[in-house]
Amino acid sequence: MAGDSVAPLCTWAQLTEGPFSDLVRSWTSTQAQTDLLAEATRECEEHCDRRLAPFTGLIESHRAEGIDPDEYVDSGAMPLDLAGSLGRNWAASFGSTAMIRRVHLSEYAPRYPELWAYSDVTVQVVRSYGGSETVLPGNLTLGPQPDTGFLWFQLGQFIPEASELVITYGGGYQTMPASLVRAGKYMAASIAATELDPLLQQHGHDPDFLRSKAEDILERYVR
Repeated sequence: MAGDSVAPLCTWAQLTEGPFSDLVRSWTSTQAQTDLLAEATRECEEHCDRRLAPFTGLIESHRAEGIDPDEYVDSGAMPLDLAGSLGRNWAASFGSTAMIRRVHLSEYAPRYPELWAYSDVTVQVVRSYGGSETVLPGNLTLGPQPDTGFLWFQLGQFIPEASELVITYGGGYQTMPASLVRAGKYMAASIAATELDPLLQQHGHDPDFLRSKAEDILERYVR
């Protein structure tokens, strides 16, 4: 558990500023507090099947699919570098102008996109017939967009159909929505109450009820 480093949905101060302070008074060490908040955060994310807390270095693999017919379909005819000065381009030399321009990242803000931010986005293109290339953020026309995860490549990027796109990026809520803070508190309280099972009657906290309260909030974020 100690190896899972995560920025929690709620802080220990937020968890203990109300009636839950008595419930978690046995968690006296900093490590125990960190572990409880991390577990609660991961439980919330797993329930929603999406990342919520800030993250870095996430790696996703996508298969490049056909270009949108509503876009500029002759993008492969745009000349590049030295080849362009000769009136040729890489796409035409391989007998194809079906270059890929778009992909959607799996992680994005289901709500409150203004509180979400991406960071350190790089795309490695692995072509089906060999060779690879890294596309840096400066070669993106748009994105990724916080509300959809939509990432748009510049015209002329050499990304043939059936290429494998290996995308590395960071993201998450940089400012945590108040509803997620509340969900994190309920989930942490549920975990704590479950561990205190022999004392439930004394403390008056039902872990199932607390968890259901957390899940009621999280339904708005479920993928």
